[in-house]
Amino acid sequence: MKGRQIILDHLNGREAAALMVDGKLHDFLIDHDDAPRPGTIYRAIADRPMKGQGGMFLSTPDGNVFLRQVKGLSPGQPLLVQVTGYADDGKAIPVTQKVLFKSRYAIVTPDAPGLNVSRSIKDEDLRDTLKGIAHSVMEESEMGLILRSCCMPEEVEEIAEDITAMQAMAEAIMADGEGPAEKLADGDGPHVLAWREWIAPAEVVTEPGSFETHGVLDALETLSSERVTLGGGAFMFIEPTRALVAVDVNTGRDTSPASGLQANLAAARDLPRQLRLRGLGGQITIDVAPMSKKDRRIFESTLRSALKADGVETVMVGWTPLGHFELQRKRDRLPFEGL
Repeated sequence: MKGRQIILDHLNGREAAALMVDGKLHDFLIDHDDAPRPGTIYRAIADRPMKGQGGMFLSTPDGNVFLRQVKGLSPGQPLLVQVTGYADDGKAIPVTQKVLFKSRYAIVTPDAPGLNVSRSIKDEDLRDTLKGIAHSVMEESEMGLILRSCCMPEEVEEIAEDITAMQAMAEAIMADGEGPAEKLADGDGPHVLAWREWIAPAEVVTEPGSFETHGVLDALETLSSERVTLGGGAFMFIEPTRALVAVDVNTGRDTSPASGLQANLAAARDLPRQLRLRGLGGQITIDVAPMSKKDRRIFESTLRSALKADGVETVMVGWTPLGHFELQRKRDRLPFEGL
């Protein structure tokens, strides 16, 4: 099916959302009962510093969390923190003191004053309109505001309401910094995240059982395999280990001189989507198919473009002496567990 579809349903009793683009699964979100959602805000209590790691453990109602900061903190001190991602096995949940309040149109930044409009919005009339809305709503607030790229001129009232709601929430929570450890706000679930982040025009499907009728279950079934077909006989294996995620790119039966580069470019284009759908992060090591060193630049450029469109924070570390290419990717999801 051509076009974009946002499908909101449940999988194994858990809330989930799928984004289909031209009949292919582009993104998938599913709730997890055993881990706090990214975006969750706590009033935490400083516990003990880990100076060798440059951080401190904090106590929350959901267990210990880890803040990469020691300076200025002392045991027993309450502070507001926000979950930034999921923890590795056996490690504490990562948090930050730079709390953000995100919605579809607006991001309120308590620690960064200033009213800003996304650089992606080029229309000067629209930028002026949005700045006027921001000033009218935030005029008495010391907090900052970022208006996101999805703001449209016909949505002025919705944008104003969104800013007002986020500002009110931010002021209430930021004023609640004293007291025992407490969860102050839950992170957004898959359905709200889909509304917030999948901003391009799309058909929204909400009927129960839509995952089956719209091909989402079939697409998820392929994620149980480590092998990913790249076309032209090429393929790659994506294999997570405790230390890293290994990606092995192969040309298959094609032994022509250009086969290595073609396979590597196909892998570069599809790898961010595969990592996103599989919920994989941390250190990614790519064992590319054989290609000449002069072709490395086009491989890097292709991969950089794919990662830019992906949205998950990923650092291109570079080439190793053995000719592998390494990435460092934020763990903003848990690994997909299968159907």
